[in-house]
Amino acid sequence: MMLYLMDVWATVRGFMAAGGNILWLVALVLFLMWALMLERYWYVNWVAPKVHKQIIASWNAREDRHSWYAHRIREAWVSQATQDIRARMLIINTLVAICPMIGLLGTVTGMVSVFDVMAVQGTSNARLMAAGISLATMPTMAGMVAALSGVFFSTRLDAKMKIRMEKLKDRLPQH
Repeated sequence: MMLYLMDVWATVRGFMAAGGNILWLVALVLFLMWALMLERYWYVNWVAPKVHKQIIASWNAREDRHSWYAHRIREAWVSQATQDIRARMLIINTLVAICPMIGLLGTVTGMVSVFDVMAVQGTSNARLMAAGISLATMPTMAGMVAALSGVFFSTRLDAKMKIRMEKLKDRLPQH
């Protein structure tokens, strides 16, 4: 098992070296994005149902559910629940959008290294130019893959949040 992990780590290091330092930035953003998305997934599936049950129980325990004041309390509770369930989604969506931009930054830095090689060695050294092209394409690919995984999961998470909030609103009758 340890030998397998060492092989995996060597492969990851080789990939990161081939793509340049920008890949470490993509990896950092990807890790942060997924940590936040998993936290939101945990909140939506395990914490929010308990919070919503408390809100429903508090609403049903109220004697006054018909007055203007009672409706404002209901709106405040629903608004707070919406704010709690949607917390950090703006950060997640921003990280998803940033991933391709970081990849493009890697493309620019890789192409700069290709032009440096061309300026020093001329256009005859294809091997040195290939290393720069690798530096240019790998971060773009990594940024796009990171963004696509984030788009898929954050869209699913957003839909789940909307369904959870609609269920809460439906279970808090306005009379």
